[in-house]
Amino acid sequence: MTEDEIGREGLASMIDHTLLKPDAAPGQIERLCEEAIENGFATVCVNGTWVALAAERVSGSPVGVDAVAGFPLGAGTTRSKAFEAGDAVAAGASEIDMVINVGALKAGLDDVVARDIEAVVAAVGGTGTVKVILETCLLDEAEKVRGCELARGAGAAFVKTSTGFASGGATVEDVALMRATVGDALGVKASGGIRTLEQAVAMIRAGANRLGTSSSVHIVSRGG
Repeated sequence: MTEDEIGREGLASMIDHTLLKPDAAPGQIERLCEEAIENGFATVCVNGTWVALAAERVSGSPVGVDAVAGFPLGAGTTRSKAFEAGDAVAAGASEIDMVINVGALKAGLDDVVARDIEAVVAAVGGTGTVKVILETCLLDEAEKVRGCELARGAGAAFVKTSTGFASGGATVEDVALMRATVGDALGVKASGGIRTLEQAVAMIRAGANRLGTSSSVHIVSRGG
């Protein structure tokens, strides 16, 4: 798949236009929403405190609001993640990116990981899309595969590579592995360190059908 085959509109429709910095201010969130509408991005991805503002700003447009839960560590309680997800949906979010319980996954506590995801899926109900962030830079290959399988079994709609807050972001190899594991059953979101058109296209070729980036405008403007 080439850049031309994807096209600007096709590429934009795969992007979650992201601003998750702790010092993000209301004016920046408003601008994020304006850019998403202007460029036709899939969603704006924001922290929970800005969901209501973002939902107001994108109202009447095709752009959705994507909120994070258990972000960025994934080490909160299941109840807290579920509450955070439900609260974001009530405020206007249509998608939730939750961080998997990384420590439990690495310890082989699959029941704990599965219940965590199931609780968020239940809290969102049929009104939203749940993406499970694996934080792939902290996992070995077997753990990445198991994380994908647990997300699929727990009813998530996507698996996602990274928060962007750990030691590494998305890689082509991880995206390909995740796609091979979930097949067509789930979406794959590549996120973390995607700053150029070349990187974006490489992730899509590897199997990603959603991208998380704060460099969205640069990328769809054919930035190299």
